[in-house]
Amino acid sequence: MHSNEMISGITQAQNEPSTQEQERLYLSGMHCAACVQLIEFRLRQLPGVIKFTINVTSHRADVIWQSDKTSLKKILDAIVSLGYGALPSNQSPDEFEKKENKLALWRLFVAGFAMMQIMMYAFPAYLVPVPQPDGDLTPDLDKLLKLASMIIAIPVIGFSATPFFKSAWRDVRNRHVGMDVPVSLGILLTFFASVWATFHGGTVYFDSAIMFVFLLLGARYIESRVQKKTTAALRILTQLTPAMAQKISGYPDHRQMQVVDASVLMPGDILLVNAGESFPADGIVLEGTSECDESLMTGESLPVSKSVGSEVIAGAVNITGTLVVRALHVAGQTQLSALIGMMESAAAEKPPLVLLADKHASRFLVLILLIAFMSVVVWMQIDSSRALWIGISIIVVTCPCALSLATPGVMSAAIGLLAKNGVLITNGKVIQAMASATHFVFDKTGTLTVGKLRVVEMRHVVKNASHDVAEHLAFTLASYSSHPVSKAIADALSVNHSGLIAEEIAEINEMPGRGVEVRYDGKFYRLGNIDFVCEHHSSKLMISPDFANKTVSAIGDREQIFILFALEDVLRADAKEAIQHLMANGKQVLLLSGDRREVVQKIADECHITQAIGELSPQGKFEIVKKLQSTGASVVMVGDGMNDGPVLSLADVAVAMGQGAPISQSRSDLLLMSNRLTDLNFGFAVATKAFRLIRENLAWAVLYNALAIPAAVMGLLEPWHAALGMSLSSLIVVLNALRLYLITPPVHLMAE
Repeated sequence: MHSNEMISGITQAQNEPSTQEQERLYLSGMHCAACVQLIEFRLRQLPGVIKFTINVTSHRADVIWQSDKTSLKKILDAIVSLGYGALPSNQSPDEFEKKENKLALWRLFVAGFAMMQIMMYAFPAYLVPVPQPDGDLTPDLDKLLKLASMIIAIPVIGFSATPFFKSAWRDVRNRHVGMDVPVSLGILLTFFASVWATFHGGTVYFDSAIMFVFLLLGARYIESRVQKKTTAALRILTQLTPAMAQKISGYPDHRQMQVVDASVLMPGDILLVNAGESFPADGIVLEGTSECDESLMTGESLPVSKSVGSEVIAGAVNITGTLVVRALHVAGQTQLSALIGMMESAAAEKPPLVLLADKHASRFLVLILLIAFMSVVVWMQIDSSRALWIGISIIVVTCPCALSLATPGVMSAAIGLLAKNGVLITNGKVIQAMASATHFVFDKTGTLTVGKLRVVEMRHVVKNASHDVAEHLAFTLASYSSHPVSKAIADALSVNHSGLIAEEIAEINEMPGRGVEVRYDGKFYRLGNIDFVCEHHSSKLMISPDFANKTVSAIGDREQIFILFALEDVLRADAKEAIQHLMANGKQVLLLSGDRREVVQKIADECHITQAIGELSPQGKFEIVKKLQSTGASVVMVGDGMNDGPVLSLADVAVAMGQGAPISQSRSDLLLMSNRLTDLNFGFAVATKAFRLIRENLAWAVLYNALAIPAAVMGLLEPWHAALGMSLSSLIVVLNALRLYLITPPVHLMAE
């Protein structure tokens, strides 16, 4: 019996799901795509690690693990054992970064100073290649100059170049070929071959080795500075939320103030936010009036007024008055945290074209080493004195730093630039898809139009004893739905109806694109479009001519309609400009809506859209986009409402408005937080140029290697030529990413 209980207990323990934990880490010591591949590959092999992904631009890693199989300490130890640094998110990397930056500058200074000094000793050998006993450069003087060059080179090799050696040794130890393996081979072979030539005769290349180290250190330092610039938007966003918060206890009667860590706040906490301070959480205003700067979140440059009942977002700055706020979402649940997570995830993703290049990066390194070895063997037969130097030149000149840097800088610059202007990319593959888009499909309500419908007429079709019930029920159902039409009806009816009857209704069922059905007092009622409400009626209701070009909704039961609501919407001020810009760039523009044909056609005529279809169900939109894609079209879908969810999932690029329904935002690849359609044009321009820059960088990296490898193999390049070419190729790729900042954001129109 006891044995059976033990077996049962063990089985039960095995079947119990283990607790999952997650953490964000800061990594150091990474220099290229090969470093990222090595860390991710090894960490994913650890028992209990479910997910481990690195953002190469921000040097952050997200890890999820099973707590019963591993721990955060084991994960950190595994990273350190690979030769990299790692810190958990609760420890600031600022001090570490300052120390690393200072050390990098010292290494660069030593290499640069040595490079200037060594040229004095190397220059005579260039003027007199063969020393003569009775010449200007005697053998004794030549040897003395070589010894001086060697002494100057020792600090560079022993101090400035150590990061390359450490990284290369780490890669070799882990049976992995990274960028620093050929770099270190080139440096060490050049140095020790020159040492041998110093004592046994021959040409020395101490100056080339030092120049190589200096140029590579300089290139990496500039790369790190440029990467910090391109990730500035991400860094600023992560620093928006204040570390401390003023919490009010005993609100509203017995108020006691205490300063607490913002990370320990809970939903429902009452907070005091003074003028000039940032909001530590998403919340709702309980007291006070003020204006807030939400520009870094929404791209809206003008201050936003806040009063009792207004919502505030974490990271926004309170400008004028003091506000008392109830926290709704805190810590990792805030809108800001969600945006940061989506941006970092997007920055880590790569377009399909780039994934192909990354896949073959390690193979390219191995191939280069084989080419260098074979070249040495061949040149030993042709001219043995040049064989080693040619092999070194091949290794140095083809270091594929430019290939690995072709994408991260451009991606980070694009995502950061868009975020600063209210356009949030949530999927890195959008860059390529947006650049190659052929068709832009728009929804109407809340997308081309403001989405703030207003009821211009409420007509009672049947006025009897149940008319008051229908009106009250319409207010309840409209309040239940988040659709713009429902919100407008709720606003119109709120004057005469303040209370809901939610406790008496049952079987609420919202049908996307159609309306809401509910059972009340034994009968079924519907609020929505005419066809939906009249679905079970014996005869179809004829709409009055004076309701033409208006959005019409109704409430009724399965026998009759009680009330008709005529609503109007306003075209966005920038809609025409946005559509014309797309058309001018050769894009096909379509308008697909579930609204009545006359209303849809009116909006289409105003925007000069020739392809417009109304009265579409969500399935109808889905089928049209699917048909477009079957003909080879690349479709960008811009939507706002809940009924756009299916077609947004299907589109090549899904764009949602910032004020749109949560389901449309969750299925989007790009969010227009500013709610400006001109920002869609800006996003299209940035994506197009970013993808062009990525292709340029990849093309340059391929062309450079295609020219450099044959030149090095044929002996046309000296080691210092190779060092200069490799460093310049990397710098060109990194600096090319900054051309994105030449794109001028649009001058925004005032919101209605």
